[in-house]
Amino acid sequence: MSNPLDRTASLALMHEYVSSEALRKHMLCVEAAMRAYARQWGEDEETYGTVGLLHDFDYERWTNPPDHPLQGAEILRERGYPEQVIYAIKSHADYLPDCPRVSRLDKTLYACDELCGFIIACAAVRPERLVSMEAKSVKKKLKQKSFAAAVNRDDIDRGAADLGLDLDEHIQFCIAALAAMPSES
Repeated sequence: MSNPLDRTASLALMHEYVSSEALRKHMLCVEAAMRAYARQWGEDEETYGTVGLLHDFDYERWTNPPDHPLQGAEILRERGYPEQVIYAIKSHADYLPDCPRVSRLDKTLYACDELCGFIIACAAVRPERLVSMEAKSVKKKLKQKSFAAAVNRDDIDRGAADLGLDLDEHIQFCIAALAAMPSES
């Protein structure tokens, strides 16, 4: 791979391993939020975007921990992805004790992963989807344990706190990032 952060190559890798449209959409949403944070903080947008786009690319084939994300990490290493990208992806798994979230990149992935999934679930039950969605309506849904029950609410809280972000502001920022996504990514 000539440029390991080339989005076209990363998209091809995602399509090679992920057949679920829902999982692909999730990965694209996390990518959008990661890129938005990179722009806001003056970080490398390609690195952040790649981490967001590929964080779950191995999940369909290896759903059991720690195979996900360790199998994917090996594939990324073989394809020449930077260790920083591989480590950030590994660090989003709480069950890997040797991969604590240390860098802003690591923490941003963790903070965006569950939240983006939850925001999309909230949008799916609204006629206007993401248009005019507010953090307070997302927080109200977070209190309904039966809504998007698979989403770990503690991960959402912990992710924002680890980055030093106010939860309401983090939710609103991610809503805006997802709302700005092109319809075809």
